[in-house]
Parts: sequence; C-alpha cells; structure tokens
Amino acid sequence: MQRINAVSLTHNGKDWLADSDHPGILHIFDNVCNLINERSEILSIVTPQIGKGPFNLVLEKDILFSGYLRRESQILIFQTQLQLGDLTIQTVNANLWTPTPDWATLHAKRAEICNQILSLPVTFLQPSLPVQLLSTFSTAMIVPDLVTTLATAKQLAGLGQGLTPAGDDFILGAILAAWILHSWKVAKHLAEEITNVAAPLTTSLSAAWLRSAGRGEAGIRWHEFFESLISGDPVSIQKAMDKILAIGETSGADALAGFISVFAAQRNR
Repeated sequence: MQRINAVSLTHNGKDWLADSDHPGILHIFDNVCNLINERSEILSIVTPQIGKGPFNLVLEKDILFSGYLRRESQILIFQTQLQLGDLTIQTVNANLWTPTPDWATLHAKRAEICNQILSLPVTFLQPSLPVQLLSTFSTAMIVPDLVTTLATAKQLAGLGQGLTPAGDDFILGAILAAWILHSWKVAKHLAEEITNVAAPLTTSLSAAWLRSAGRGEAGIRWHEFFESLISGDPVSIQKAMDKILAIGETSGADALAGFISVFAAQRNR
C-alpha cells in the first residue's frame, strides 16, 4: 500500500469528493488518473508535473499511476483520504486553489493585451479543422452573434481525434479570450451558452474542460500566461505560451489557436 499526500485541490474537487457515491476510473496515464462519478463529473489526480487545474487534485510528488491502478481498481472516499486500489491519498491538508483568473484586470487591459497577442509569431493554427468554420465562430463571438456562435460551436464540438478533440480545444481557447474581451456579464452568458450546446457532443474529459471554461476557470499554465500578459514582458509571455503549447500532442496549440483567433477577429472588426 502506497501513501501519498495531496497538496492542492479546487472547490470543484472538494464538491466531487463530498458528493460522489459510486466513482470509477476513466483513464490511467503515467502522470494522471481521471476519475468519473455517477453524474459524469471528472476528478483528475495528477502529479506536480501536470499541476493545478479546475478539477485537479495535485499530489506532493511524482508517482506512476499505472504501477498501482487498473481500470477495475476499487475507489473508496473517506473524510480525510481517498483510496484508489493500493494507493491511499491523504487529502486533509491539501490547499484550496482558485481556478478563476483575474478577469477584471485582464478586461481592463484588453487593448494592450490584444496588441501583445497579435504581435506573436503564430505558426500553429491547425489545418485539420475547416478554416471558414473557425473564422465564422471567432467572428460571431466578437459581435457577439449568439445564434451563429452556437450553430458553429455545435459543428466544432467533438471534431477531431483524442480525449480532447481539436474542435473542443479551439472552443476552449476562444471562450477564454471572450472573458477578456467582453464585459463579465456578456462573457458569462456567451460562455455558458456555448458550453451548454458543446459539452454534450464530446468526450467526458473534454466536456469537463469546456464546462470549466464556461465558469470562467482555467488551468495553471493559462494563469501564468495571463499574468505574463498583464506584465507585458515579451520574454515571460513567450515562456508561458511555450508551456501551453506543450500540453498534449496538439491540445495546447489548438486552444491557443482559438484564443488568438478571437483576438484577430476583434482587430478585423
């Protein structure tokens, strides 16, 4: 039996642990174990290499999940710990992390941020998705044209391969851009509506990421990227962007493409 401490979780993670009765293991990777409950809500148990996220429970040190777990491993939830097969995770001292960026400050600096974003060397706009569809979606988000936005979001949702298809990643990045460019009220309505139509059309994991963006939440690498945009330091911006680009095979690049495309649509408008 291996025991390890959790060092960070979010309010979403706390609620998941409190409200899940019959969870199961969805995916097992070297650095991530995704759990799913009876409402198809996700809790990701991750190593420090992956870091903080809207529904991540971060462990204090690296561990190879495949060495302790199988898909059929039993999951038991106690008040101060989580038992996954032969792995016991102490949760009582985990710090609560807030996954919501400082949207008010980002919105106030949106003009400067737009100039910074559009001066970046963009070489990762993926050709695997229909360019006209991406352009229509991005432009509709800026207007905002809710009817066109939702119609194109339905076409993008689930488009592509993998646990988080490219179309979903593009939508996620676009939603994060909307939180910066639009007022909080407009962004909230737009993000929630997009999430409501897109999440049911894709994988459980991708839906969880879309719903988190719909609530105005983002992972730690996006937080670092946003902080660098507020600082305006080009070196910090590039380093933070490189960390996002390293997410998955193309997930980070696809999400950044969506983010930048909305800013480009804002400039063109």
